[in-house]
Amino acid sequence: MSEKSLFCGINKPADLNNLTDSEKKHMPVIECPDVVKSGEPFKVIIKVGAIPHVMEEAHHIQWIDVYSGQNFNVRIDLTPVFTKPEATVTLLKSGKHRTTTLRVVERCNLHGQWEATKEITVNE
Repeated sequence: MSEKSLFCGINKPADLNNLTDSEKKHMPVIECPDVVKSGEPFKVIIKVGAIPHVMEEAHHIQWIDVYSGQNFNVRIDLTPVFTKPEATVTLLKSGKHRTTTLRVVERCNLHGQWEATKEITVNE
């Protein structure tokens, strides 16, 4: 049986506690508060990889998408050679939901899409 292609769906590590070098280079890292206040902006820093990912013409991160739950928030398009695969976005959470899952999906031109999530609590 052949191995699953990296371009079939969204890639996730088999074991979060034992990442391969490829997973360490491709998994988005989400830095933000664990608890935010409803209606107040907060910063989310996204870095592609715990090990820095290259940004060469032949191998690079094409874009980073940020979602809150299933709701799309923003896309950051990246250019090889001239950009670093990280971004800071300011989000605002409000409404009746007291928890939300931030979800970041990024795409490497050679290794497909990779996803990471982080739960946050929204207080009044």
